[in-house]
Amino acid sequence: MDSAQANEPRKANKRGAARLAAVQALYQMDLAGTGLNEILAEFEKHWLGGEVEGAQYRPAELAYFRDIVGGVVREQTTLDPKIDAALARGWPLRRIETILRAVLRAGAYELACRSDVPARVVMAEYVDVAAAFVDQEETGMVNAVLDQLAHQLRAAEFTSG
Repeated sequence: MDSAQANEPRKANKRGAARLAAVQALYQMDLAGTGLNEILAEFEKHWLGGEVEGAQYRPAELAYFRDIVGGVVREQTTLDPKIDAALARGWPLRRIETILRAVLRAGAYELACRSDVPARVVMAEYVDVAAAFVDQEETGMVNAVLDQLAHQLRAAEFTSG
C-alpha cells in the first residue's frame, strides 16, 4: 500500500464507492426520472469500477449500492418527512438542491435501515460524499441533518459510553 492509499482508507473502500455511486444514481433518477431497474443496470454496466469520460471509478460493493438505491426508493415516503422535519424551518426537502436531496435520502436510509453500520460512520461517509459535490456550508447542513436523524433513529448509540 503506498502512502496516498494509507492516508485515504475511508475514501478508498468499496462501501464508500458504493455510497458515492448510489448518490449519483439517486441524483440521476431525481433529475431525469430514470426508473430503478434502468439506473441499476446503467450503473452496474458503465460506472461501477469502470472508466467514464477519462475518470476511473473505484470498485464498489455492488450489493451495498443496490441496497441503498433500492432502499431509498422503497422507503422514500417514510424518509422524506423525517428529513423535512430535520431541515431548517422554511427549507423543505423539495427546495434543497437535487444532489443534496440524494445525499440526505441515502444517509437517512442507512440510519433508518442499516443498523449494522454505526451511525457516526454513516454520518461521516455522507459528509464526505457531499463534499465531493458542494461547499463546506452545505456539507455542514448535511452533517446537522444526519446528526438529528441519527439521534432520533439510533438514540441508543449516543446514550451509552
